[in-house]
Amino acid sequence: MRLLLLGPPSAGKGTQASGIVNKYHIPHISTGDMLRSNIKQGTALGNKAKEYMDQGLLVPDELVVAIVEDRLQQDDCQEGFLLDGFPRTVVQAKALDDVLDKMGVTLDKVVSIEVPKGTLVERAVGRRMCKECGATYHILFNPPTKADQCDKCGGQLYQRDDDTEKTVTKRISVYLDETEPLIEYYLKQGQLVTIEGQQEIGKVFIDIVEALGRD
Repeated sequence: MRLLLLGPPSAGKGTQASGIVNKYHIPHISTGDMLRSNIKQGTALGNKAKEYMDQGLLVPDELVVAIVEDRLQQDDCQEGFLLDGFPRTVVQAKALDDVLDKMGVTLDKVVSIEVPKGTLVERAVGRRMCKECGATYHILFNPPTKADQCDKCGGQLYQRDDDTEKTVTKRISVYLDETEPLIEYYLKQGQLVTIEGQQEIGKVFIDIVEALGRD
């Protein structure tokens, strides 16, 4: 199954992506994770991407298209994949169409998780991540047992630079301006399914599985 996951920042895509890849046994292709890995390693690509991400801006196409294409051509993606974080614009979507066309495949479904703007800001500002293992927590909805300490590995928790209220609000505005047109793009192609993301996490996943129509 070849899937694309859409949704604004803090819509819960990461949680749902984990459930999807475990159920359907496909790799999770997250451009966000790939970019953050480059940032942590201090690569030229990572440093450049950080300049944009810290301002709540989208990373330019030329920094992400090639890395996504290379990833999709790897062996573990031949039977399916879940794209998360790419494409972000219609221009990128058309570039993805070209990449998939060269591979002789198409997307099966595009899943769009929808959450109101106010809820998104509250979710993002309260998010904390582990410096060691990358586990995610929330100070209100999913707090660690001990403040600022990861339950899984004991690592220190921190707030990402792009999770401040000012930056989050900017990221959401950028999403609405530049990424939401993807919904119309994939709707016209008959690939889009929309999911109410303000429900309980388990119910969101159930709705996704039902929308995909494959057990």
